[in-house]
Amino acid sequence: MNILYLATHLNTGGITSYLLNLSRGLKKKGHNVYVASSGGDLLYKFKQEGIRFIPIPIKTKAEINPKILVSLFCLCPVIKSEKIQIAHSNTRVTQVLGELLKRFCAIKHVSTGHGFFTMKFTRRLFPCWGDKVIAISPQVKGHLVNDLGVTAEKIEVVHNGIDIERFAALTKDEGRRTKEDLGLGSGPVVGIIARLSDVKGHKYLIQAMKRVLERFPAATLLIVGEGKERGRLIQLTRKLGIEKQVIFISSVSDTRMVLSVMDVFVMPSLHEGLGLSLMEAMAFGVPVIGSRVGGIPSLIQDGKSGLLVEPEDVAGLSAAIIRVLSDKASSAIMSGSAADFINNNFGLQRQAEETERVYKACLEK
Repeated sequence: MNILYLATHLNTGGITSYLLNLSRGLKKKGHNVYVASSGGDLLYKFKQEGIRFIPIPIKTKAEINPKILVSLFCLCPVIKSEKIQIAHSNTRVTQVLGELLKRFCAIKHVSTGHGFFTMKFTRRLFPCWGDKVIAISPQVKGHLVNDLGVTAEKIEVVHNGIDIERFAALTKDEGRRTKEDLGLGSGPVVGIIARLSDVKGHKYLIQAMKRVLERFPAATLLIVGEGKERGRLIQLTRKLGIEKQVIFISSVSDTRMVLSVMDVFVMPSLHEGLGLSLMEAMAFGVPVIGSRVGGIPSLIQDGKSGLLVEPEDVAGLSAAIIRVLSDKASSAIMSGSAADFINNNFGLQRQAEETERVYKACLEK
């Protein structure tokens, strides 16, 4: 098959990781993979994998924008010359583009629901879901059906996959050097990798860290990610008087390096489709804590492969972090179970095979 992935950008983030993993998996299966985007800081990784990049001026958040039409005219000749069969969109803007490509170029259009969406008038007027919709978890499928009115028969659940082989633990020396480079000190490190958005619950983690520091004064909170909440979060650390114990890093090209220094990974989201960075932490063997929302409970079995807390529960979150840092033996058992669970259920090959079946069903139809 000749497959075209559509993305607004290829900067560090969950969607870019999803596309890179899926492109790798399908290319290994012998398919021709293309990605059309405005580019980004992880573009070089796609090129390293031999995935052809098609630049388009699609960097916009507006679903009604001239850039979408310009991108359409840029892609139509490529689709014809390369005999593209399927366009796969991953954001609302690229869903609109994907639907236009379907109509103008007579190809199939598949979209992925990566999380939870707000129902807007324009989405009711122009749904643009495509021939098939991939939901990354059963919870996201339920949301698409119940809240957005997508036909259940159109949706296929395909969990995110990760390249398990890449997440073999780094050596202690490598982790120690990274910790020194980041200036994290000798105490335990609590970490999160997520875009700085209010839906990710960073402020509750920062508030919980204030209580954790009363028990572990040498601990550090490492926040990795970019987003509009950065200024407010920094201000919150100052208000709580813990700004010296909280370190912000904009982004990393390899999440393994920051995972190697974490003693516990926390995902305190208010909504979450599944959580790719959470899956990576589990595969890496880092003890994990997550909110009991969205697809997170399908990854974490409370007390066995990690700990679950209620969203916005600062007291519960701080107690869970203290429990993990205090009981290393139990934490090691849980992290071992988590790694086994990810290895057995969320490999890249399985994701590629299940996505391939969705594509074939579209083409046969």
